[in-house]
Amino acid sequence: MTGRSIDAARRALTARLNAAGLDSAELDARLLVGHALGLDLTGIISASRRELTSGESARLEDLARRRLAGEPVARILGHKEFWGLPLQLSPATLVPRPDTETVVELALELLRARTDLGRPMRIADLGTGTGAILLALLSELPGAQGTGTDISESALETAAYNAARVGLSGRAIFVNCDYASGLSGRFDLIVSNPPYIPSADIAGLATEVRDHDPLAALDGGADGLDAYRALIPQAASLLAPGGILIVEAGQGQSGPIQALMTTAGLASPGPPKADLGGIPRAVAGHKMAG
Repeated sequence: MTGRSIDAARRALTARLNAAGLDSAELDARLLVGHALGLDLTGIISASRRELTSGESARLEDLARRRLAGEPVARILGHKEFWGLPLQLSPATLVPRPDTETVVELALELLRARTDLGRPMRIADLGTGTGAILLALLSELPGAQGTGTDISESALETAAYNAARVGLSGRAIFVNCDYASGLSGRFDLIVSNPPYIPSADIAGLATEVRDHDPLAALDGGADGLDAYRALIPQAASLLAPGGILIVEAGQGQSGPIQALMTTAGLASPGPPKADLGGIPRAVAGHKMAG
């Protein structure tokens, strides 16, 4: 790519990504060019006719090889936006996905129907990873204090970094434990995006997921429901009267998850909330008052 203009390099990379059958080739190419050159979109446009230096060409080619080998752009960049928040990634964390924003949306809808969103409340995010769900909720709930748990200390370090990065470290604490096993007291809202891929399905996942997301955050056991069997009873015992539990579900799992919630004494506040693809993605249960 040496001797090419920035615009020509971007177009050539787009063509290579398209030829490899990768989705969002144009966006990926722009992000990778920007990352290699340290430019945002405005910089790429304003400097589009400038020729790449040999060092820039080498950096861009390295990024291109990684993307063509199936590494997600977010992993290459080292960060991903979720709910408008820029979140750092690490090998111990999932890449936050738009589907997971459905959990945040349902939580805010249910809370808004019951209470003032600015009132003091305690929320917990079980298996917090990057802290994505917890930090998104704290950004919308100014009176809330949040606790994120994870069995991975490395993931918790990433979540704590992200909390500081988005100015929410004063309202977030992080606890090293398995789901809610290290928590006490009462919570008004508990959320979780646990591993829910059946073990036998892991090998068939897209390369971007199978080879780059941590296995422990994907593998949900034989039927994909192991994590729910563990965390739902724990969460139910920690909810305040009227408190809400919301979990992310995989395709076809909302019914069995709702049954587990019922067994744990949680009532359904309504149907699961579907993601943009129409899959029931966020499942809720609430603890009856009194």
